[in-house]
Amino acid sequence: MAFTLEKTLVIGISATALFDLSEADALFQEKKANDPEHAVAHYRAYMLEHEEIPLKEGIGFPLVQALLGLNRYQDEHDAPLVEVVIMSRNSPDTGIRVLNTIRTLELGITRSAFTAGESTVDYLEAFDVDLFLTTDEPDAQSVIDSGVCASAVLSTPPQYRCDTSDGQVRIAFDGDAVLFDESSELLYKEQGLDAFQKQEHQKQDIPMDEGPFAGFLKKLAALQERLPMSMENSPVRIAIVTARNSPSEMRVIKTLRHWGVYVDEAFFLGGIDKSKILKAFKAHIFFDDQEVHLKNSSLVVPSGKVLYPSHSALKNLS
Repeated sequence: MAFTLEKTLVIGISATALFDLSEADALFQEKKANDPEHAVAHYRAYMLEHEEIPLKEGIGFPLVQALLGLNRYQDEHDAPLVEVVIMSRNSPDTGIRVLNTIRTLELGITRSAFTAGESTVDYLEAFDVDLFLTTDEPDAQSVIDSGVCASAVLSTPPQYRCDTSDGQVRIAFDGDAVLFDESSELLYKEQGLDAFQKQEHQKQDIPMDEGPFAGFLKKLAALQERLPMSMENSPVRIAIVTARNSPSEMRVIKTLRHWGVYVDEAFFLGGIDKSKILKAFKAHIFFDDQEVHLKNSSLVVPSGKVLYPSHSALKNLS
């Protein structure tokens, strides 16, 4: 029976982001380099031989587990609060190991796409995906360029392990070029801090345009409204962790108010390292566009790089 996912937060995640497939991938890359004609056959044989052995958790696993846990608040007569879709370049045959692991771990994932080497990006709109998480940068770039949904490239798993036992979901965002459009960041890079601060102070009552993750943030806000408790007691906690500081912070707060989005915590750091804040916040994931911040944050919390669109002026400056 068909039903709409209009009110449901839908996460698309690659199998390599949800689970640790590094061993299988290393085997495939080695065979591809030395025996390209039979590389796929070797990979298939490996996956079939190991299909009853559960995969280890990948970098995106804690976030997915925590988000799916929110469905305990679902009204049985309403659409799910959260849906997760596995998007994999495996074939259905080699994907059995992924499906077996989902069953073993009792994850509430029922939808999947296996494309046998073809890109999964073309199917994101068909699955109504709001956020696509992947370890493949070209795929993430295609999604960002298409504007279909938010997308991020997940980094190497950090040493810090997220704790999902308290039933909360904690998501942290950078601001400019992530939640908000890139114009302010572009001004900062081209004309410097003084020009940036002056403009943001003057425009503090003018909401910023939406960035690539604005739609996802708004869907999170809609999810909060569906939960049976007040915003202040919601199990979904949202933080803004930005290099902005006074006097440019007011425009951030007023833009979020204009969007009707409730944010639990905001940190205006004035360019200092974000990693200690993120560790204290216990983020399940942090989204940022700048490598300089992701380098440290990825050591303490799972982090996703938000790529600039191919036509972006920031892409040439990064």
